[in-house]
Amino acid sequence: MRFDFDHGRFVDHAHAPHAAALHDADGVMDWAELERATQAWMTRAQAAGVLPGHALVISGHKQAAFVVAMLGCLQMGVTYVPVDTINPPARLQRITGLVHAVAVYDAAADRFGPGAAAPRALTVPGLAYIMFTSGSTGDPKGVQIGRDSVALFTGWIRDCLALGEAPAFLNQMLFSFDFSLFDLCGALGLGGCCVLCPREVIADSERFVDHLRQSDVAVWASTPSFVRQQMLNPRFTAAQLPSLRVFVFGAESLTPRVAEELWARFPQARIINSYGPTEATCSTTWVEIDAGLRAAAPNPFPIGVAKPYAEVFLDDGEICMAGDHVMRGYLDRPDLDQGVLFEHNGKRAYRSGDLGDLDAQGRVYFRGRKDDQIKLNGYRIELAEVDAALSTLEGVVAGAAVVLRRPDGSLVRMIGFVELTQPGEGAVQPLPEALQDWKDQLGRRMPPYMIPSELIAVDALPTGATNKVDRKQLEQRYALARTLRSQEPKR
Repeated sequence: MRFDFDHGRFVDHAHAPHAAALHDADGVMDWAELERATQAWMTRAQAAGVLPGHALVISGHKQAAFVVAMLGCLQMGVTYVPVDTINPPARLQRITGLVHAVAVYDAAADRFGPGAAAPRALTVPGLAYIMFTSGSTGDPKGVQIGRDSVALFTGWIRDCLALGEAPAFLNQMLFSFDFSLFDLCGALGLGGCCVLCPREVIADSERFVDHLRQSDVAVWASTPSFVRQQMLNPRFTAAQLPSLRVFVFGAESLTPRVAEELWARFPQARIINSYGPTEATCSTTWVEIDAGLRAAAPNPFPIGVAKPYAEVFLDDGEICMAGDHVMRGYLDRPDLDQGVLFEHNGKRAYRSGDLGDLDAQGRVYFRGRKDDQIKLNGYRIELAEVDAALSTLEGVVAGAAVVLRRPDGSLVRMIGFVELTQPGEGAVQPLPEALQDWKDQLGRRMPPYMIPSELIAVDALPTGATNKVDRKQLEQRYALARTLRSQEPKR
């Protein structure tokens, strides 16, 4: 059996109905059980007032019930809105209101709860999901993706990647992170198994490897940062994971060093690099790192060429993409659409804000951002949203975040700077008592991956010629802060 994303239904019922479809930390659900669970969920959803054309917020983490709910929405013509429990309640409530959700389904508790105060149908028809990304105004923005776009994405995995019959896919990325769509569409579209790996399993490296081994994971999709973390475990090898044979990377630049370290552990593995923003249904370009690219070892590797359903081109160095996989616009934000959406060769087109160039073979290389949006550890973050949150800290008048980079340009970590309402003396100052719990204060407003690793108080946030905060000067302040700390007497 498999799930047909083109028509939103289970098909091929006579083919391996008792093969594994979902494997989580608690057990295995086969394809026949998955279909029955989805049908039962749809009956309950209808009783809860969930209607086609409306949005349903799904809250949870890596429960099988979360996947059941998403498949139920696709069958019913309901637009699902995934929100991981890593997000604070205030963000969940805000998203529920923005989509005018008819209800909220709690996957962990397996129950439906109230939605927005005034629920209503969505204005854009035919949406599979709305995924929220960090917003530059401090408010999350909803990316509207059509059902046809998801079907195209699934078709690329099925027709172009040659992954074999019914493989098992690792699924460790948050459902509210668009790259997780690769595992879901790949596993369920090919009739394979989606192996759900919750945070508590990943946190225990030995348990994580055992889970992958027991579920015969064959396809791994993640950021390069995540696979680097696994290198700390000596059991992360082909000997321990003999079924693991394909690695697909995205959301960050892939360097030759990471690839070679991975090949040292998995000599026969295929490595595929991909690229694409949430606004273009997870990814738009791809390339397999073959022997020629491996020998050339460009740093970083190219992000590849356009998928069959897409067109990719550069406009004044900016990576643009066109096709039916491009979003249907931001939810209720025509002002944002105007700056990035346009028509190209009769198709919807999107300006990514990413800079790139082409090699002689027509492969695209990612060369950074035009603005201050970043991808750190695979998560897309608007520095302006972090700035806005920093400014709400107790005793702070304004805040700004900067990102530290390695010599090769890859991101290391994010540092927060705050200008105090009652500053002391010196360019860099100790944090006052009111900011000793600054991480807890920020955690009430945004998820952990958006919280800086350090906070530094300064006398004033430096600005440039355009009266905007000069993040380059803040990087210099960080160097000064480290120097001052090294000169402090040892306790």
